[in-house]
Amino acid sequence: MAEHDEGLICGIDGCATPAEAPAATNVAAAAPAVHELAVVSDAICPWCYVGKRRMEKALAMLGEDLRFRVTWHAFELNPQMPKEGIERRLYRMRKFGSWERSLALDAQLTEVGRGDGISFRYDLIQRTPNTFNAHRLIWLAGRQDRQDAMVEALFRGYFSEGRDIGDSSVLAELAEEAGLDRAAVLAFLQGNEGAAEVAAEETIAQRAGLSGVPTFVLDGRVLFSGAQRAELIAQSLRESTAGVTA
Repeated sequence: MAEHDEGLICGIDGCATPAEAPAATNVAAAAPAVHELAVVSDAICPWCYVGKRRMEKALAMLGEDLRFRVTWHAFELNPQMPKEGIERRLYRMRKFGSWERSLALDAQLTEVGRGDGISFRYDLIQRTPNTFNAHRLIWLAGRQDRQDAMVEALFRGYFSEGRDIGDSSVLAELAEEAGLDRAAVLAFLQGNEGAAEVAAEETIAQRAGLSGVPTFVLDGRVLFSGAQRAELIAQSLRESTAGVTA
């Protein structure tokens, strides 16, 4: 489907074709030798999952010519979501007006995902979760050099396995699959560690004018939003780092 080739961006009100990219905006300090590629995303954003796959393909295309350190940063599509989440059918009917409309959108994403090696199993998802603790877990995984694995586990768990990533026990299981200690994660989730840091990331995204995800930030400057095709991501990264030396 042509409209999906460029990749959509997901915001609080839903997913749509990204508008013209905002002017480059300082978000964090640049790192010279190894470029800092920050991805602002949410664990229940389908286009963020697609964007991850396409980014991985783009980085493979660039090979050893350029070096990047990829980090993941918080954005909540549903910041007012109750802590226990909402039954997905009810949530989607409220958001899109009808269950039929929701099913049509799910079918479109399933088709797109298939092309990028992702199995979207919306039929397995029972609840739309609150993702704040998932973001805390991504933050924790970053401190243990397991962030990419944690993000992958969350995407797979929610979209392909229908697991409730708002549930602490599910999060601990997924964390263990990503290489973290399950007992330590359960203890972590019972406290507040990482909450201030996640809130700070979300504030930075808001102040930078970000209204949807995925958004890719290169060396502290907003590069583009939306799950662009791998070829376009590679081109953008190559052009944006041209002439930059350590």
